[in-house]
Amino acid sequence: MLSAAAAWFVFAHGWTCYYGDAEAHLNIARRILDSRTPGYDQMGSPWLPLPHLLMLPFVRVDSWWHNGLAGTIPSAICFVLAGAFLFAAAGRLFGPAAGAVAAALFALNPNVLYLQATPMSEPCFWAALLALLYFTVRFRSTQGWLSVIAAGVAAGAAAMSRYDGWFLLPFVALYFLLTARKHWRAAILFSAIAAAAPLWWLLYNWWLSGRPLDFYSGPYSALAIQGGAPYPGQGNWRVACLYYCTAVELCAGAGLVVAGLAGLAAALWKRAIWPVVFLALPPVFYIWSLHSSGNPIHLPVLPPFSYYNSRYGTEAIPLLAFGGAALAAAAPERLRGLAAVALVAVSMALWVLHPSPERWITWKESVVNSVSRRAWTQATADYLAPRYRPGTGILTSFGDVAGIYRALGVPLRDTLTIDNGLMWLATVERPELWRHEEWAVAIAGDIVEQTVARSGRYRLQREIAVPGAPPIRIYKR
Repeated sequence: MLSAAAAWFVFAHGWTCYYGDAEAHLNIARRILDSRTPGYDQMGSPWLPLPHLLMLPFVRVDSWWHNGLAGTIPSAICFVLAGAFLFAAAGRLFGPAAGAVAAALFALNPNVLYLQATPMSEPCFWAALLALLYFTVRFRSTQGWLSVIAAGVAAGAAAMSRYDGWFLLPFVALYFLLTARKHWRAAILFSAIAAAAPLWWLLYNWWLSGRPLDFYSGPYSALAIQGGAPYPGQGNWRVACLYYCTAVELCAGAGLVVAGLAGLAAALWKRAIWPVVFLALPPVFYIWSLHSSGNPIHLPVLPPFSYYNSRYGTEAIPLLAFGGAALAAAAPERLRGLAAVALVAVSMALWVLHPSPERWITWKESVVNSVSRRAWTQATADYLAPRYRPGTGILTSFGDVAGIYRALGVPLRDTLTIDNGLMWLATVERPELWRHEEWAVAIAGDIVEQTVARSGRYRLQREIAVPGAPPIRIYKR
């Protein structure tokens, strides 16, 4: 009910695809089914494929693709699963009341609720992460092979959702090795199942580009996007920790940070060491990424005082929620109910006292960074709507520009983009011979505009310029 209410609220306000990444995830899923060259290769790189694959049953419905719900539905389902697995894991260790506290602290966070209402990859990762936590906790007491297999599947799902999932695998394999009574067999079985996912991704990248590590260093990777430009935290562990911890505070709220950190001490005192170590791994991964992988975080309270990747702070919320559960369990038995209510109240105080979305940094980032994109997307769609005849074709790029065709309701198979392989190459290499598309939509100076200029057969119809973005130019043959 909470998930559905948040999804409806976000949808009703038109925020579903404010994140540029949300727009891209939705359109990547669609192009697997709807493209000049649909199929396996359209999963692309560097984004991992599981979020897109989960959207496939929904994105084939045209209206759900146009309004973004095709991406919201699987995100919301994953959010519910994540909360259920966190409840089950904390409840197994500390009792059902503590499990309820953990689930509440996670699920009532407005930044979490906003992301689960959008086509982002974080909810998919949370579901896999917390399923993996539950099955590893369950294995310690049951020593069952079913827990090993389920943990392997969950780890593979995490590794196919976000690259944080790759970082988890050796630690979980070591956990099985140390806790299994039949030591190496459980670790080997887990590793064999979990490792299949990243191995397949390496093979897929090799198939797609000839480079197994294309996702890491290819033209669309985080390294390429950053382009070697310096940023705060690069090569500096202290600054990287400062930026990530600040992102955590802005995403979680000061109340949850204080309660969660106090609770982690209580969890360690209760010897719940593995869950604390395990849930701390994603935050450690992001600090490492800030330091070494060209993956910056920009926050409005630290230089350069802007918004970029602030949502990475939400990856610490399961850890803090688990700490809150341990703190509730540490209270005297007769006071646990009161302690649970007080913990949730303290953690929610910031959001209740200041209920404006302006306080939700993930929402604020998506709004600030999408102003220009939303303006030119709508203006371009409005211009083409009365003029474009279905099936006549549009030469264009993918990425942000694909949002125009989703808003316009034009099937992606009407567009010719770089993802269409030989058709695209024939057009950009010999535009004087391949000029089948009636329209061309270019970002000023991009390869589409260069191709149009070399063909000599297109005329500029409209230039759409908005502040903070290069012009969009619309050509007709």
